[in-house]
Amino acid sequence: MKELIVKTENLHKVYITGKGVETHALRGVNIEIEKGEFICVEGPSGSGKTTLLNLIGGLDYPTDGKIFVMGKEISSMNQNELAEFRLKNLGFIFQEYNLIQVLSALENVEFPLILQGVPEKTAREKAMEILSAVGLKDKANKMPTELSGGEQQRVAVARALVSDPKLVLADEPTANLDSKNALNLID
Repeated sequence: MKELIVKTENLHKVYITGKGVETHALRGVNIEIEKGEFICVEGPSGSGKTTLLNLIGGLDYPTDGKIFVMGKEISSMNQNELAEFRLKNLGFIFQEYNLIQVLSALENVEFPLILQGVPEKTAREKAMEILSAVGLKDKANKMPTELSGGEQQRVAVARALVSDPKLVLADEPTANLDSKNALNLID
């Protein structure tokens, strides 16, 4: 029997502009993703890819439909429940990195572990280990503004993976990487 990690039922998302104009980002999306699957969603700019990831990740609510992640209906959770669920289960790699500008690369990576209550020494060691894995051990003390776009992207990837999440949602995770680093990242 298959174990679903993500399931959406008749998922709709409508955005309304300031002038009251409706934009349908998603119309009746039904997907099932099994545990262990590696899924890519592709389409032109503006086709709803980021919207879909944000909904599955509990960063936004659907206009209609249901979202189940690891068997829990996240589309009915309140903000506090969603925040706790994301912290314990999800890793995000955002298109725009979303690094905390006042924290070093190392501090950005260890931040989710600190929020999870991991002891500081353990969090630091694990963060350094994953920074090494993405080839940035020597950049650990650099601030985001001192890193190239590709380096910032790798810090974002390290932050998403450091807590061993059950589900990783990645929005164009290799967009700012050269082919060698892109392949290393996927590995």
